[in-house]
Order: sequence, then structure tokens, then C-alpha cells
Amino acid sequence: MRRFVQVGLLVLAGLGLLHTSLFTDEYLRFVKEGMRPLLVASGLLLVALGVAEAWAAPPETEHAGHTGPGRTARADAGHRHRADGDTGHTGGGQELGDGHGQESGDGHGHGHDHSRVPRVAWLLFLPVLSLLFYAPPALGSYTASREPAKAVAVQEDAFDPLPATSPLPITLTDFTMRVQQDRSLALRGRAVVMTGFVSPAARGQDGWYLTRIVVSCCAADASSVKVLVQGVAAPKADTWVNVTGTWHGSGTLGTSSAAVSLTAHGVTKVAKPSNSYMDALPLGSG
Repeated sequence: MRRFVQVGLLVLAGLGLLHTSLFTDEYLRFVKEGMRPLLVASGLLLVALGVAEAWAAPPETEHAGHTGPGRTARADAGHRHRADGDTGHTGGGQELGDGHGQESGDGHGHGHDHSRVPRVAWLLFLPVLSLLFYAPPALGSYTASREPAKAVAVQEDAFDPLPATSPLPITLTDFTMRVQQDRSLALRGRAVVMTGFVSPAARGQDGWYLTRIVVSCCAADASSVKVLVQGVAAPKADTWVNVTGTWHGSGTLGTSSAAVSLTAHGVTKVAKPSNSYMDALPLGSG
């Protein structure tokens, strides 16, 4: 890969990061919101490195290995060695062979540029250009359907009283904790509303999952929170919806035996949030 291509790769990668993190919300498909300053700094650094590389390296240095004085001196030494072999030794043929071998060795060692990057390195331009023109979508039902639901933390202290709002806006994580750990049974008979995207249940299982994907740092460590929805037909996978319903699952409410499920009374399509990698309350619920 020639120097101007290396420079272009650095600059384009930097511009791609700056475009994604400064002018759009697409970076939220890959990392948490708090990582934005680091992305901006990385983009500026890559652009600076590309400019510095273009400014500092003279074009002729790329071919110094082919025409430099060191190569001329070695070539002259090879000719003198062959001449000595012809005039001063009885084993001239052998000396000629040695001189020729040395010259061939030098020619092979310096006649090819082994510092070049393999042609496959051109594929590095694909992810760089994608930052500028097409960002891959956020993780969705395909990922969620291939991993178990995230285990929620154990609530050590008593749960806070729930507001009297009906239906009660609640996150999928809080619903799961309340269903399996709240001994006060505050969710018994309460209508709740939650927001997430649709992901399919396992084959043969009744219902579908309302799902959220949560990240700790970036999409590589993503895990999913799921609530089984029953009583209504499943919308198309990856559709973002508000689901209103009540807990009528199996097991005993307030214990680990309680199924994290919801009997739905209504499903409404909603717009996908700009930051989909967090378990948030329904929009407009406060």
C-alpha cells in the first residue's frame, strides 16, 4: 500500500469518526453516550496523524532502496570480487559462482519492497467508508433471540412505593425485579406500560418478547432484558412498541419462581429512540 493510500486511510477514518460522533447520533449504535468525547478525540488524532504523515515524508524516500548509494557500493564490490576470482585464483569458476550468488542475493534482497502491505489491506477502506456513508444498524431481534435474558441484580433494600399512575410506566429491568423480588406484591393487579422492540420467542413457546438491549461500554458487551408478552399477536420483529398489560404469569409473585411475563391489553407502535441501548421508561412518561 503506497504512502498516499496510507495517508488517505488515516484521514478518512478520522473524518468518519468525526462525522458519526459530531453530526449524527449513529455512534449510539456502537457505544454508550458517554463515549462521545473519546470518539471525537480519536477522530481528531487520526486526521492529525494523516496530515503529519503527508507533510513529513518526502516522495523520493519510497524508492531509496532501489537507487541508494549503498546498493551501488555492493554492486561494485560484487564486480571486483568476480574480477579477482578470474585473475588471482585457480578455482575461478567457483569464485565466479560465488560472486554471482552474492549479486543475485543482493538483488533479491533489495530489488523488491518487502515493506508493502498486502493487497487485502485495501479492504480496510470498507469500514472507513461505512462511517461516512452507511452505518450498520443497531443490534436487534437477531441478537436478542440467540442469547438468554440478562440476570437482574438482587435488590438488597426494600423497594420504594409505586406511584398511583395507571397504567404505571416501568422499565423492563424494574418490572423483572419487582415480579421476582418485591415481597410487598406491589405489581399485583397493576396495569403497567413498557417500551421495547419485538423479538421472537423460542419455537413452540406461546407469545413473544418485549426486549431491550443494554450495553456497559459498547455493542460488543451487549446483553438483553426480556419480558414475555402473551394475549396479543406479535408485531413484526424489531418493531418498537409500547405494551400495556398486567402480570398474570406462572409461579408466585415476589419470588424467583414468578415468570417474567405480561398479559397484554394493548400494543402501540412507537418511534425507535435515538439511544436504543438503554432500558428507559416509555417516552413522555417522565
